[in-house]
Amino acid sequence: MKELFQNVFFKMGMIAILILLLLIPAFMVEGLIKERMHRQIEAKLEVSSKHAYGQKIVGPVLTIPFITSRNVTQKDGSVKTIRDREYYHILPNDLNISGVVNPEIRKRGIYEVVLYGSDLKFNADFGQLDLRGSGVPEEAFEWDQAFVTVGISDLKGIRDQVVLKVNDKKVQFNPGVTNRDIVSSGLSVPVKLDSNRSAVRMNFDLHLNGSEELMFSPIGKETKVALRSSWTEPSFDGAFLPEHRKVGKDGFTADWKVLHLNRNFPQHWIGRDHQPEDVLFGVNLKVPVDVYQKSMRVAKYAILFIVLTYLIFFFVEVLNRILIHPIQYILVGIALILFYVLLLAFSEQIFFNLAYFIAAAMTISLIFLYCRSMLKSWTLAAMTSIILIILYAFIFIIIQLQDFALLFGSLGVFFILAVTMYFSRKIDWFDLKKTADEVKE
Repeated sequence: MKELFQNVFFKMGMIAILILLLLIPAFMVEGLIKERMHRQIEAKLEVSSKHAYGQKIVGPVLTIPFITSRNVTQKDGSVKTIRDREYYHILPNDLNISGVVNPEIRKRGIYEVVLYGSDLKFNADFGQLDLRGSGVPEEAFEWDQAFVTVGISDLKGIRDQVVLKVNDKKVQFNPGVTNRDIVSSGLSVPVKLDSNRSAVRMNFDLHLNGSEELMFSPIGKETKVALRSSWTEPSFDGAFLPEHRKVGKDGFTADWKVLHLNRNFPQHWIGRDHQPEDVLFGVNLKVPVDVYQKSMRVAKYAILFIVLTYLIFFFVEVLNRILIHPIQYILVGIALILFYVLLLAFSEQIFFNLAYFIAAAMTISLIFLYCRSMLKSWTLAAMTSIILIILYAFIFIIIQLQDFALLFGSLGVFFILAVTMYFSRKIDWFDLKKTADEVKE
């Protein structure tokens, strides 16, 4: 049996099989990371469900009902007139939104959830209502049945009463929407309008709780949004980026300006022809460092760790006439896999970079001490550990890089291949059969 293990080609095949077998626990580690990631999502949803989910705001939208008539011929030949109510939706010419977002981090077990409370001011100017281009007879409009709708995705987040001021009159919003053409969740309030096409201006304050994201729909002919917050690492998401933004250690300020020409729906329409809530922009206050994403990126390099470490041991065997047993290969491979579990466990409790350093130090120390006993040489054990340190440092640098990860990763693998070819250039692969006398016991 020992003579079989001394055959270099048998040893190469054995190492290849061990690498394939070790991919099984490597995939199990990736599954563990995904499971912890799902638990994090569940924890966020649980906390958000009690506070409020991410908020999406659409409005205010002015809606004026109108009556249409159509004649239907009955079976007996008589004609019956049927009256239907339809809704004409009008968006503001100018919409100005300003506010403050006050973030707060809460924990559910080991998981962090970003919640916020916002104080927003809405000013909308609809201008003079001119419905002559609507295609609807003016006498068909029910001016006294008009209403205003503000879409809010999670009504649980409303902290105070919302009072709408239309011109000089104040009315209080009611829960729910009168009509679902625009949004399915929000507030609405009836407003009485005159048919003399007078200008309509309205404003209201909205004190709203939410979690992570705060989004707006650009429903104004010119929509301006100005937000400020103490959150230092915002992510500006959605269809439009801020026109001006400033992010510093004291928080951020951001200003958006969106024209009606930038979106794909008009200023007024009938029925459900358009959905403004499909076009949103705003800010996301997610926790900036996601340990699970970084752990998953590191875990994807497991095959590289295993192959290069086994390659080191193989060349130690070939160049130093030292016989390493398959069980020893397996134990080293398990140590390499355990690194990812340690990294995941530590990173959930402390900073990821520190967790990476601790997990790598524990793994390299374990392999160093085992190599010292296995190879009977401090020099070979130290050389193996130094190579592992370089490898772990190389992977750490790659995961810190976003845009250049592929470039540096490709260059690193090319360099490793070049070093391997250099040290193996003088090996006579046709004369590698070891005799028992050549092998160091």
